[in-house]
Amino acid sequence: MLQSIVDLGDTRVDGSPMNIIVLDGFTLNPGDNSWSKVETLGELTVYERTSEEQIIERAKEADIILTNKTPLSAETLSRLPRLKFISVLATGYNVVDTAYTSERGIPVSNVPVYSTDSVAEFVFSVILDFYKRPAFHSDLVKKGAWERSMDFCFWDNPNFTELAGKTLGIIGFGRIGQRLGELGSAFRMNILGNSRSRSATTSYPFEWASLDEILERSDIVSLHCPLTQDNHGLIDALALAKMKPTAFLVNTARGALIDEQALADALNQSIIAGAACDVVSVEPILAHNPLLTAKNLTLTPHIAWATIEARQRMMAVTA
Repeated sequence: MLQSIVDLGDTRVDGSPMNIIVLDGFTLNPGDNSWSKVETLGELTVYERTSEEQIIERAKEADIILTNKTPLSAETLSRLPRLKFISVLATGYNVVDTAYTSERGIPVSNVPVYSTDSVAEFVFSVILDFYKRPAFHSDLVKKGAWERSMDFCFWDNPNFTELAGKTLGIIGFGRIGQRLGELGSAFRMNILGNSRSRSATTSYPFEWASLDEILERSDIVSLHCPLTQDNHGLIDALALAKMKPTAFLVNTARGALIDEQALADALNQSIIAGAACDVVSVEPILAHNPLLTAKNLTLTPHIAWATIEARQRMMAVTA
């Protein structure tokens, strides 16, 4: 179906150009990732950001909408009669009411493969930082701690251990999860994978495991599953209690997979040793989010996906 849209070309039946509206283009192109490939396909208008109240006015003449995080509900879509196609500038497409678009025969596309390397590499960067902490020790040196040391070396990291031999549990063993497993395997880690389909084949050894087995056996648990009604709050207080007290949790998938209060409590009570979250339940983060005051937590602003290479791939695939 998507191919037939492309084959129709960049014009309407009356010969006028397709009207393409980008609702929130800033994160894809903050100035370093040209829209030129998309611009050749119709009459393009790019808004850096669009509030829900502005969608109807801005998109009422749209044949095609491109959106990243701006939500398109059934109510909103019902007021956009000219709409023929929606392209989501992301892997997750939960911002679109796909039940409604299916009823109206409006195709919805996403870009599922653009950030595989970027996200997997980011996860490994926070894993390595947790166990090695080079920047933290560099800051200590610059503050004079090495000068004052009685020995030729010092370290201030209770988790200063090797990755070799540790167990990496990956919940959601799709493209990103499998790539992360490949990186872990290169560090001679034991890889556990969990997915509903259990259809993955890899060039490295791994073991399928249940959710409980991953929580109980893993030194590092990394989330890479889509957010669904069934797994909202998947990592709650009960799940965290099953993890090793030395375990490290990483979430670069969706914030709502984790009960954030439960994670903050688990970190502050040393139920687990640490965590890294690149996503939270409401973004931008709210001032009262309990993760802001959790100890041993690396909290980053949803950037795992956002390398220039990944954004260029997204732009090309979207076009």
